[in-house]
Amino acid sequence: MSAEMIDVDRLDDGRVAVLTLRRPPANAFTPEGLSQLQRTVESLDEDERVRAVVITGEGPKFFSAGADLNAFADGNRDVARVAAQRFGAAFEALQNARPVVIAAINGYAMGGGLECALACDIRIAEEQAQLALPETAVGLLPCGCGTQTLPWLVGEGWAKRMILTGERVDAATALRIGLVEEVVGRGAARDAAVAMAQRVTTLSPQAVTFSKGLIHHARNGVPRTAALALERERFVDLFDGADQQEGVRAFLEKRAPRWHNT
Repeated sequence: MSAEMIDVDRLDDGRVAVLTLRRPPANAFTPEGLSQLQRTVESLDEDERVRAVVITGEGPKFFSAGADLNAFADGNRDVARVAAQRFGAAFEALQNARPVVIAAINGYAMGGGLECALACDIRIAEEQAQLALPETAVGLLPCGCGTQTLPWLVGEGWAKRMILTGERVDAATALRIGLVEEVVGRGAARDAAVAMAQRVTTLSPQAVTFSKGLIHHARNGVPRTAALALERERFVDLFDGADQQEGVRAFLEKRAPRWHNT
């Protein structure tokens, strides 16, 4: 995985970043590439201009096939430990990123490739996409947050079907079980994800950031009473900034809001 494994395009005056996984033929991950992904996400996270991130794969066939299994052929535990750490760090950075992150699944999303998509906030799949966590078929298991994130999205039953029996799901099934939020035609995922990302840029940056954090509290097991109390506090906190008044005034004046950091 070379330094060019991830292409970064900035759209909409820098408010939308499109990351393209680029490692032919299957856009597979290596530890070096995962570190690059982590650094890229952290850099975008620090840039307040960036409101949304789209992740897709290069080419018409693969979003990502996951880990490059050549690295594990000799059974080296040290190599395995580094790989597991890198998968976890990269995808946790993706999950916890401030911008809204949208996966444009343009083909096969297998193993770590699906875990990359699972780490995103929203997933859009093309109709020919195939999704699976097939690690157990090669004597491995998902180590990029997959065993924890997949059940939260689709329930324990479907998570067990995919991980414990190696079941692969197509785009239509993924939509039905809540694994993806939208299915589009072949070649249309990137444009659909960019259009969704551009909608994010029309919203209050602070309100979106607070809302994303609150939604993740439900995932992370924060007690409901505590989360509801924090929800009310975050609502009041919005009144400390200029965007709250701007948003309400723009609505009443029937115009587009002018957010302070856009």
